[in-house]
Amino acid sequence: MSAAHRLILASASPRRLDLLAQIGVTPDAVIAADVDETPAKGELPGPMARRLAVIKAQAVAANEPDSFVLAADTVVACGRRALGKPENDQEARRFLELLSGRRHRVYGGVVLLTPSGGASTRLVMTTVQMKRLSDAELSEYLASGEWQGKAGGYAIQGRAGAFIKQINGSYPNVVGLPLLEVADLLRAHGLIGT
Repeated sequence: MSAAHRLILASASPRRLDLLAQIGVTPDAVIAADVDETPAKGELPGPMARRLAVIKAQAVAANEPDSFVLAADTVVACGRRALGKPENDQEARRFLELLSGRRHRVYGGVVLLTPSGGASTRLVMTTVQMKRLSDAELSEYLASGEWQGKAGGYAIQGRAGAFIKQINGSYPNVVGLPLLEVADLLRAHGLIGT
């Protein structure tokens, strides 16, 4: 990594930090971006994931002008509907009931802002099929609290992994960071080796 520029992860997610560590990347700093994640009127889930990643990166870059800033956002989509982070267990239950027995898409928006003001973005889509959940499974999962702070109300890398029948695409994208695309972005800017 260039000694002149730092790499900052613009995220509050410990999962994203862990995923970066899997590919041997340790950011110089982790700074959470406090942004409004409300969907824009008529906004589709894919463009929403990309937009939120960009505004998170911009919010952090405003105070870190000489750094590379990596940001991401994950949006779970059922049809054209974006399922964000549930605000309470009733909303988590509604999300999981909607996903139960169905296929859904997980969009991962990623952006790397450069110190010169450039931006490279990627949008990754993974298809996930969840088994039909029984009332007991749903109640037990909600009681675990694992749904808190998770897009769509579930964590595929946790207990909800037992609910997944099939996945097509990037598993780390569903966890929170599509590693292939992130590594490509970092490599293109000389932040990791070839």
